[in-house]
Amino acid sequence: MKPISQVIIAVAAAAGLTLGAAATGTAQGKPAAPPAARHMPMGHPTNPSNTAAKAPKTASFPSGVATKLGSTSEAMESAYMMAKQANPKLTRGQFIAANMVAKNLGSKNPAITTPAILSGLQSGKSIGQTLQGLGLSSKEAHDAQRQADRDAREAAAAADSAAKPKTP
Repeated sequence: MKPISQVIIAVAAAAGLTLGAAATGTAQGKPAAPPAARHMPMGHPTNPSNTAAKAPKTASFPSGVATKLGSTSEAMESAYMMAKQANPKLTRGQFIAANMVAKNLGSKNPAITTPAILSGLQSGKSIGQTLQGLGLSSKEAHDAQRQADRDAREAAAAADSAAKPKTP
């Protein structure tokens, strides 16, 4: 028998069993199953007023973080996308932390740069391990990470509070 014939027979048998089960249920006085929900493509919302709510949120860097780093949100986003191509496992938080740590420590230790930290992350090390490899002690690396996290949170919070309209 040809393979196409086997497929046709299998489909016919499945359809027959399904129809038989539905007929048996109806003959026993059980209500038929509710009709299947109609499939609506995700790209075409039916209610235009909900379009904004269903639109995917564009991932952009908070302006406060970008400003604190001496950059723009667009430039940070572009740099992140380039770094992500080199290291697909790189997270947005790691990228921000690498930039904050490099900004905070780069003047004291010229070996600590954003590319050096990103390279360490790409090789599978954590930021702390990378900083230790660049000459910091374990405590200094830990403190640098905490300070970078604090700076990022403060910058994001400052941008959020500036963006909110003031009520009289």
